[in-house]
Amino acid sequence: MTRAQSKPCIEADDLRARVHFCADTGQIWLHEHRMLLVHAEAQSSLRKELIDTLGMTRARGLLLRMGYASGVRDAELVRTRMPELSETDAFMTGPQLHSLEGIVGVIPLRVEVDRAAGRFHCEFRWINSWEGQSHRRHFGKHHEPVCWTQIGYACGYSSAFMGRSILYKEVECAGMGDESCRIVGKPIEEWGDADEHMRYFAPDPIVDQLIDLQTQVVQLRSTIAEKENLPADMIGNSPGFRQALELLKQAAGGQITVLLLGETGVGKELFARALHEMSSRRDKPLVAINCAAIPHDLVESELFGVEKGAYTGAQVSRAGRFERADGGTLFLDEIGDLPLTAQSKLLRVLQEGEVERLGDDKVRKINVRLVAATNAGLAQLVKEGRFRADLYYRLNAFQINIPALRERRDDISPLAKHFLEKYAAINGKKLLGFTDKAKKALVGYAWPGNIRELQNTVERGVILAPNGGRVEIDHLFLSRVEEGAEELGLAPDGKLDLGGSKPARALCDAVCGGEMTLDELEAMLLEAAMDRARGNLSSAARMLGLTRPQLAYRLKRLHEDEVGDEA
Repeated sequence: MTRAQSKPCIEADDLRARVHFCADTGQIWLHEHRMLLVHAEAQSSLRKELIDTLGMTRARGLLLRMGYASGVRDAELVRTRMPELSETDAFMTGPQLHSLEGIVGVIPLRVEVDRAAGRFHCEFRWINSWEGQSHRRHFGKHHEPVCWTQIGYACGYSSAFMGRSILYKEVECAGMGDESCRIVGKPIEEWGDADEHMRYFAPDPIVDQLIDLQTQVVQLRSTIAEKENLPADMIGNSPGFRQALELLKQAAGGQITVLLLGETGVGKELFARALHEMSSRRDKPLVAINCAAIPHDLVESELFGVEKGAYTGAQVSRAGRFERADGGTLFLDEIGDLPLTAQSKLLRVLQEGEVERLGDDKVRKINVRLVAATNAGLAQLVKEGRFRADLYYRLNAFQINIPALRERRDDISPLAKHFLEKYAAINGKKLLGFTDKAKKALVGYAWPGNIRELQNTVERGVILAPNGGRVEIDHLFLSRVEEGAEELGLAPDGKLDLGGSKPARALCDAVCGGEMTLDELEAMLLEAAMDRARGNLSSAARMLGLTRPQLAYRLKRLHEDEVGDEA
């Protein structure tokens, strides 16, 4: 198909509607990709400095590759978001985006696009090229075309759209003194001198050296991780995580009982496994048991073992977890849920280093290191009479607090990237990562379920994301995460659309206008926090900036009011 004139292939309003300005957060979005509004003069100065610093040839390659990457990102948007268009119209969205982004005005002269047949031949005229004008202003007329970033964009966009390498040449250029610029694009095999141009797309020697250094750093980090024997999922550099990890390393060299504290899902079992692997017991078993998952009448037989005939159903003798962990490490998760009878026997085992199976009078010596974990306040359970004080003091010899994920925001992105790579490999997918908006949502979410919730969320995103694409916000969350700031779009005339009211302002208007009382608003907030925390009172209190007793009091008062209304 050949076009001799510019024809709007997608409604301009539709493209502009995909651009959003978020005044509160200082972000601009083109659909889910974050954009920057940069001064042309500042960009021009940066371009000049690159040329002055790196030289014309090296700067040309760098700018070409920058443009290429930008073109690829725009092609992703077109291919995933505009399936209702014809092939040619969908392709022409790229030139329109190039114009909308303020790079250059694009006039199509010839457009032949056929992905199925592999045919491609395009010719465009560029007007008001910022790059051509900038180069001529700083360096005068050049003997070669100079719109390198723009050519890189055209090559990247067309190559990604077609699924094959497309090369554009600038046959006329404003930087050479021509009135405007003109480019021609064809598959690289149709150009006789493609190699001369394609060499600029290859990584620069300096970049190669940096990559080599980066690889060496990764290898060194891997070596350090191997020496530390850390599980692959233990990733983080936040102060709270590093402090907990440092305490773990200090405890690993001895035999002291360790108590791991933290909310559900923070990775207490990972810490226990890391402690075992860093200790001298690494060649012996690590046995883990969740005390909350075992019926109370079976806890003692699971921990200490049972002899045949000890009770109805005990048809064979069986070693307990302590015996199975002999010489190694026993990890008791959710130890606060142990019944009192089991607590007294556990204390004796820890003090004497020996165990008796149920229904047996034989004493068996054991050598076990105990690691316990809980998300409940054991000190409070002691006050309530639900946990033995002497056992608590025995377990609390070396305490490690593992921070919640919301307290280590800097670790969310590397953890999410690790889980994406892990589950992409498991599901046999090749993904390009997260969209900018998905990254923002991941970091901004409260994660009441901590790392376990993050892991499950990313796994769902990987499954839902299209192969070869990016994980979007809708792939991660079943319902939209609150953005926290209003976004302003572009009106049909290209100006900012300032219409619409902020959700917070609307809520204030509802209360002040008598549509909702302050008590109703408080009840709505309390219920929302409890829903988001999945009924966990402590987590909900933290979300609202309250103490646990304060939230419990407000919920009790709310319940009493509801009962009173019903009466």
